[in-house]
Amino acid sequence: MENRVFATNFIMLSLSSRIIATLAILLLFSAPKAAAAPFHLGLDASELTISEVSERTVWIRLSPLNEKGTPPAAIPSTAFVPLGAVEKLHVLDLMGTKELQAGRLRISVHSDPIAISIRTAEGRLVQELLIENSGETNSLRFKSEAPVFGLGEGEHQFDRRDHYYPMRNGQLTGLATNGATIPVPWLIGADGWAMFVLRPWGEFDLRDQNSRFLFKRESFQKAPLDLFIVNWDQPKDALAEYIRLTGHPVMPPKWVMGYIQSHRTLAGPEEPLQIAKTFREKQLPCDALIYLGTGYCTNGWNTGHGSLTFNPNAFNQPAEQIKALHDLNFKVVLHINHAPRDLFGTTMSSSKDTAGEDFSSPNHILNYWARHRDDEALGVDAWWPDDGDELPIEARLARHRCYYEGPLLDHTNSRPWSLHRNGFAGAARYGGWIWSGDVESRWATLAAHVPVGLNYSLSLTPFWGTDTGGFIPTREFTGELYVRWFQFSAFNPLFRSHGRTWHLRLPWGWNTGETGPIESRDVTDRAELHNDQVEPICKKYLELRYQLLPYNYTLIREACDTGLPPMRALWLHYPNVADVTKIGDEYLWGRDILVAPVVEKGATSRHLYLPPGTWYDWWTHEKLDGGRWLDRSVDLATMPLFARAGAIVPLDPVRQYTGQSVTTPTTLMVFPGIDGSFTMYDDDGASLDYLKDIGSWTDLHWDDHDKTLTIQRDDRSKLKASGPRKFNVVLASNGALRLVEFAGKKAQAKFK
Repeated sequence: MENRVFATNFIMLSLSSRIIATLAILLLFSAPKAAAAPFHLGLDASELTISEVSERTVWIRLSPLNEKGTPPAAIPSTAFVPLGAVEKLHVLDLMGTKELQAGRLRISVHSDPIAISIRTAEGRLVQELLIENSGETNSLRFKSEAPVFGLGEGEHQFDRRDHYYPMRNGQLTGLATNGATIPVPWLIGADGWAMFVLRPWGEFDLRDQNSRFLFKRESFQKAPLDLFIVNWDQPKDALAEYIRLTGHPVMPPKWVMGYIQSHRTLAGPEEPLQIAKTFREKQLPCDALIYLGTGYCTNGWNTGHGSLTFNPNAFNQPAEQIKALHDLNFKVVLHINHAPRDLFGTTMSSSKDTAGEDFSSPNHILNYWARHRDDEALGVDAWWPDDGDELPIEARLARHRCYYEGPLLDHTNSRPWSLHRNGFAGAARYGGWIWSGDVESRWATLAAHVPVGLNYSLSLTPFWGTDTGGFIPTREFTGELYVRWFQFSAFNPLFRSHGRTWHLRLPWGWNTGETGPIESRDVTDRAELHNDQVEPICKKYLELRYQLLPYNYTLIREACDTGLPPMRALWLHYPNVADVTKIGDEYLWGRDILVAPVVEKGATSRHLYLPPGTWYDWWTHEKLDGGRWLDRSVDLATMPLFARAGAIVPLDPVRQYTGQSVTTPTTLMVFPGIDGSFTMYDDDGASLDYLKDIGSWTDLHWDDHDKTLTIQRDDRSKLKASGPRKFNVVLASNGALRLVEFAGKKAQAKFK
């Protein structure tokens, strides 16, 4: 009996426990859920999308929602190359924190406030973002604890931190020293991140470790916040991602790698040919001649601003004059300005599906270019589209496209080239190079332009240059300043002289007794007009530029393939060396040559840093230990150059123009001390066949232990050699020489 009662009680107890547990579960599921927090930026409801662009890059889009709960249509951007991005997250609200993975990156997202943290797979923090609102201004906060580079051209240099950037375009505050401002919202942090803000337009405040990108609420209501965050292990990774987003640069014609001489007011129709003949008679290498338009000078090539009609007081027989210049193997480049503010167009082909583009508008690039075609037919080789400060970004990029696709209408397999004062991210796809604007001839300007060129090269295009000597003469403009600037320009992608009192921009102009036409107050020291040192020094650097043609041309191809510019801040190759991120007054020309411009008046020595490793003085071949600061003595003819141990630098015979045939062998200068490699690139220098990889790659490898240089054909080579090629292989350490004949099969030069 007792057992029966116990069993009954146990069953009743068990049933009670089950009922209680069931009720508890029902209560749990019927309790109010924690509300998911919507994405709000101030008063604007938003949706968040995160996409994977590559293993290193994520695309974050925060889109405002209209009253129907839908985002505005994205405005197309020419700066941006359409990507096959993979969407990883698309939400209107979020409860707690969302974790996701994109490529090799781990991302944490929080909705209130909008906070996004990005880490590597190993847990290293790449970037942390906080998006918030304060009234009519939105703010994107991001970390910037280490030096920050990029942001286009101009403004404060070298490390961009500790300053405010209003991101205004044009020849504005600081022009005299830092040049024109071409802001590009692409930043690279020295601690392993990069960021590109595609839109909306805004300002950067980098005066704190938690820097801010500020953008107006009204701008956000019209377009989403499109933000790309990049993780890099080596700085070159960031540049590879930049051209993934904005497009690969295109190859220039090879003649652009020579020297370009600019003209202003012409004495008459005879002067262009006289100047050209003088270059050839003096054996001063030069490839191209630029002619300014009338308006900015009193007697230019055309009849006034925006005109495409030849001025008879300068070019009275343009077809014959251009032919005479071509016969001397000069290219002809003409200046043009006054482009329409609303210039537009995404293609020159009206037969394509162009989403309703108005090809009837005179401001469409197809019709604007049509105005140039008569001049092109006379043999004009390239154009200099000047000004454009007032052009919106899309109009600036449309103008770049115009001068790339326009010439291809009639010369379908010839590389176009143009020189601009304005541009934006994406301009490199259209072959336009940019110079730094109308700066003053001052020592401070020359000094400032070293870091200006480095930041430009990291964030706009790889191809940059200046008005050698400065555009506006000051009392500081002397033969010494011109020589120092000329030396620096010889190691810029663009090597070009231009400025007022323009005869002083000719390599021989400082020993003629006159300045050329005076276009502003004459400030020239007359004693300087009989300076016989300038011309021979200019000739020395002209000849060096042309000797370096195979090395330089390889750097241009590398820039098009990888985004690595010819002018490279030291930290690009030495990111882990303490304090190297602070050095912006010297740079690497490619991987192997260090350039230390002399930027002080009367300098007798140059204080400079040699990165770790062994280096050779370019001029003396003295072997030096790196990883230290040193003082290199200089005279006026010397700008310090150093070659890295392991470097193999090809040097051609001196030419008078890049297309001149030479019979003397190319020298392969080997700087021993460690193993080294260099792959030399070449092609026909003029056609678009390089886009099909129809070129020549020659692998050079130095085995330091065996003291042997091996030459062999790279597997990428599709361009057949016309015959065997001879090389002089020279050891920089002792001058030992071996002659090698290379016919496509492996050849070697052995030293004891």
